[in-house]
Amino acid sequence: MQFTSEQRLDDGVLEREFTLGEIPGTLWTPGSATPVPLILMAHNNGLPKKDSRLVARARHTAACGYAVATIDAAGCGDRPRSAADEQIRADLRRAMQAGEPVDGIFEALVGPLVEKAAPEWLTTLDALLALPEIGGPVGYSGWTALGIRLAASEPRIEAAGFFAGGYVPLAQREEARQVTVPLLVLLQWDDEGNPRQRALDLFDSFGSKEKTLHANLGGHTGTPWFELEDGCRFLDRHLK
Repeated sequence: MQFTSEQRLDDGVLEREFTLGEIPGTLWTPGSATPVPLILMAHNNGLPKKDSRLVARARHTAACGYAVATIDAAGCGDRPRSAADEQIRADLRRAMQAGEPVDGIFEALVGPLVEKAAPEWLTTLDALLALPEIGGPVGYSGWTALGIRLAASEPRIEAAGFFAGGYVPLAQREEARQVTVPLLVLLQWDDEGNPRQRALDLFDSFGSKEKTLHANLGGHTGTPWFELEDGCRFLDRHLK
């Protein structure tokens, strides 16, 4: 892992850009003299790590005493995409504009994204836990489909917060039964692109004995800010 830039932010959080082979990432750490827990933070369906909503969540979480890391995994963010990937995205935009069914297109897009992204997130996790300022335990926040794959297969992840606003492929809906860590799931009740019943069925599928669902009125990007504060309290209960 090579750090390529760093800056100290107004809230005392240190923001550092890094590369790990071909993987670009960002790490935020608080001004702590002792090792802190780590949160892996991913944006829904592979949106870029520099997205303003993700950055705001990461900075707030770091200021609450966590190391927070995000990456642009293969096929995500600014990473190169194949011609086939670009065609699927073009098909998705056309279908959405025309009001046509999009589940099949999402399945073709998101399923491979998860398959390519998960190994790179685990490689990044190994490198991050080798840093002296990070001591664990590890939590996860964000993109549900990826989070299901990681939480179901990686025992170092001890708690997870999922955003129920992105498409979850059929394979991950089956894997949800293998997720047993404490969960906090956020649902926007009026999300125009995410049928609420499908999100409720997914919540019911999780194998966790401790799982909490927070549902708020509003559309896809209308998650109230207080949910971020509640999310940090959830992480505090399980990781500190």
